[in-house]
Amino acid sequence: MHIGLLFGSFNPIHIGHLIIANSMLDFAKLDEVWLVITPQNPHKINSLLVDKFLRLQMVELAIDDNPKLKASTIEFDMPQPNYTINTLNKLVENYPNFKFSLLIGEDNLTSFDTWKDAKSIKENFKIWVYPRLNQSNLTSQPHPNISVFPCPKIEISSTYIRNNIKNNCSIKYLVTKDVEQFIIMNHLYGK
Repeated sequence: MHIGLLFGSFNPIHIGHLIIANSMLDFAKLDEVWLVITPQNPHKINSLLVDKFLRLQMVELAIDDNPKLKASTIEFDMPQPNYTINTLNKLVENYPNFKFSLLIGEDNLTSFDTWKDAKSIKENFKIWVYPRLNQSNLTSQPHPNISVFPCPKIEISSTYIRNNIKNNCSIKYLVTKDVEQFIIMNHLYGK
């Protein structure tokens, strides 16, 4: 099995995440894409995150209709903050017959060399980069294991969605209907 890994806080998951994951399935000929829910991103403020199990439920609701998309909780029991290399090593250990590739945004590529053990990640894993608005166009590949794939440039962020909720603005069509209902029912991201 060839698995694409899309790491994120998913706070909340939105249609941009789903479009990227689904686009990669076909483009990279992946068997599945796992959405790896990060309990605490070492580069983000933890106080803005809702509980990891609530974020897991939202991911599961969002991908329920696509059997090739899976929610992964592998980082839930790992020491926090966690680093991508630790998760990759654990995945390889747990699934020795699987091949794993990373899916990252162009914005993450610009800071990739500051990641823990970035060189090891680049040497051992294929990295697929999806384009972002407000980033320079990637025309050259900085490493043979790094490739850009064509994907719609979607300027939706979880921050934008959380701000809409705080300001009593609609999030319809930014998240799936089930995720929208879950957020409303659980009074998430309000003031």
